[in-house]
Amino acid sequence: MDEEAAQAPARVPGSVPPAIVVMGVAGCGKSAVGIALAAALGAIFIEGDRLHPPENVARMASGEPLTDQLREGWLDAIGRRIAASVGNGQSVVAACSALKRGYRERLRGFCPDIVFLYLEIDPATARERVAGRKGHFMPASLVDSQFAILEPPGTDERALTIDATRPVTDAVADATRLLARVIPGRV
Repeated sequence: MDEEAAQAPARVPGSVPPAIVVMGVAGCGKSAVGIALAAALGAIFIEGDRLHPPENVARMASGEPLTDQLREGWLDAIGRRIAASVGNGQSVVAACSALKRGYRERLRGFCPDIVFLYLEIDPATARERVAGRKGHFMPASLVDSQFAILEPPGTDERALTIDATRPVTDAVADATRLLARVIPGRV
């Protein structure tokens, strides 16, 4: 389940397919939860990490956090992919850190109806998970820099919070239940 978890269900005339961005710091489980949630919803999955330009990956791999400016093109690439999927009548789940309100607003510029699913986790657990990953460009040394800039979604944002320390199956069950309240009839 690389780029597409499943084909999207038939679109209800006059409705907009759901666009969900699974967000949070490195190690919170964005990809694992995103893939499972996309499968549960019959949505396509967009892996935000794969849309980073090589320069960004090289910077992070060397332990250098990205600046707001370096993230702009990456966020735009994710936003364009989300908008294209929704425009084609497909439900979509994307994994993207979306750490700051400004990043989330930038993504909403491409698709105003995005619902953010914030995977909340503590720094020690995130560091432990990232340190234990094999073959990923993000070193555990950057986890603290992500917490330093993290702006959890405010109550005025269209966002839901899930405990990311729970097993993926539990997180997906919680997300599905909460999303059904926010996107009635579509989840």
